[in-house]
Amino acid sequence: MSQKATYVYCVIAAARRPRVSGKARGLAAMGSVRLLDVGPGLYAAVADAPLSRYGEAAINRGLGDLEWVSRAAVAHEAVIESFIGETAILPMKLFTIFTSDARVLEHIASQRPRIASLVKRVANHQEWGVRLMLDRTHAGRAAAGGGNRTRKTSSGSSRRPVSVGPGASFLQQKRAQRDATVELASRARNTVAKLYDRLEARSRLAKRRPASELPPQRGPLLLDAAFLVPRARAASFKALTAREAQTLSRQGYGMTVSGPWPPYTFVQD
Repeated sequence: MSQKATYVYCVIAAARRPRVSGKARGLAAMGSVRLLDVGPGLYAAVADAPLSRYGEAAINRGLGDLEWVSRAAVAHEAVIESFIGETAILPMKLFTIFTSDARVLEHIASQRPRIASLVKRVANHQEWGVRLMLDRTHAGRAAAGGGNRTRKTSSGSSRRPVSVGPGASFLQQKRAQRDATVELASRARNTVAKLYDRLEARSRLAKRRPASELPPQRGPLLLDAAFLVPRARAASFKALTAREAQTLSRQGYGMTVSGPWPPYTFVQD
């Protein structure tokens, strides 16, 4: 029985055989990253995996150790990202292992129509991530527009404050807080929708991930999205996000942009 298996990092579409970077060391205890020819212009980045460390039982034990999983994930993604300059990268899931190179080739051959479709989808594109968070205190001040103003009557004169008892005052304050929260939530939803639409217009594909709106803690995540952007538009997309971030920061929002990445989000059906 073989004491090693074949670990697969990704499938690569390229006009010529890719160069394997010496910096892409891969997961601990595995062999060097190497390429399998799996078809015209198509390659699989693989490595020999010792079953003592990466057999089914060993992996099941390791899944209970978050630090071990995290280190493996970082190493896995580092190999994938070392090929980011190629025409298309189809990342494989963490711990994708076959019994041999031959089994890898058989699997890829059985998936050729799907692989061809994915390559067509992501060729010469990169993924960018955008997250938008809200500082409710800052956003509330920005929405107030510089403080309270004295209300005017129809004749233009200042309206005198009406004296109310402590009970009525408490209810007014609660009502005002509720109204302000509702208004802020509505404003935030509109801001998120408009931002997403503007960025989507510059992308081939876009996907939103679940994000909780306005939880009680400060700094809620309002938008977590991925955008598939043509390489030729990467500079303009980055410039657009920089302008959006600057504008939104004045309104109490914090925006972070990451990328370019391999199209992790867009190779999943």
